[in-house]
Amino acid sequence: EFFLRYHLSETVITLLIINASTFERYQYFTPTGYLQRTTATTMKRFRQKYYDYFSRIYDRFVALHSTDRALSLRYFLADNTGLKKGDKVLDICTGTGSTLIPLKEKVQAQGLVAGVDFSIGMLKAGRSRISENGSIFLVLADVAYLPFKKEAFHAVTCSHAFYELKGETQNNCLQEIRRVLKPGSPFLMMEHDVPKNLFIRMLFYLRLLSMGPKKALEIVRHERELLMRYFRSVEKMYTPTGRSKVMICRGRGT
Repeated sequence: EFFLRYHLSETVITLLIINASTFERYQYFTPTGYLQRTTATTMKRFRQKYYDYFSRIYDRFVALHSTDRALSLRYFLADNTGLKKGDKVLDICTGTGSTLIPLKEKVQAQGLVAGVDFSIGMLKAGRSRISENGSIFLVLADVAYLPFKKEAFHAVTCSHAFYELKGETQNNCLQEIRRVLKPGSPFLMMEHDVPKNLFIRMLFYLRLLSMGPKKALEIVRHERELLMRYFRSVEKMYTPTGRSKVMICRGRGT
């Protein structure tokens, strides 16, 4: 509970935290009006339900799409965080938590790993991954308003999910990532690069268009420029498969 962010206001929601042994509920105070502005929209409720159902086949879908059944990409992501024993790390849009174990191996038992997602179905599906890991926590929350204190984490990661964020949620999420990172600590965003296969490329662009045509065009043509609005440096590297890229972002941008 020490890493949670609290605000005194009139609006209260329940923050759900899942660890290896139980579901724990805390009363979490948010700024007045936040609930109406972000979590109570029809579209957000629809997307939550969609991912709740999708969670039943999510891991198989990702494995088939990326051919990464051994989670080598997640280990590659964790290897580039610079994390060490005792550090705290946050994985946003964690889904079923496939990145959490590689991150836990970096920070070991003395550290802390938090995975955030807005789909309870995804988090329940990921619970089996953390059954033997008391220092891994799954948090039901909106990435546009992260329930953590300022400068709480030594790294933040996001694996193949950032493009799923819609509209202002994407900008708000980047602001929140910058806020919860310790000075000089990295945000690592792993995403599919534009596929060479024509059919897979069509699916890739359909996924981007779900963000809206304007936002999709911006992310494809000006991805680095978008990230540079929030971070001082942005480095791009490719995974060993060549199918995915990792954007490593550090420092506060303008």
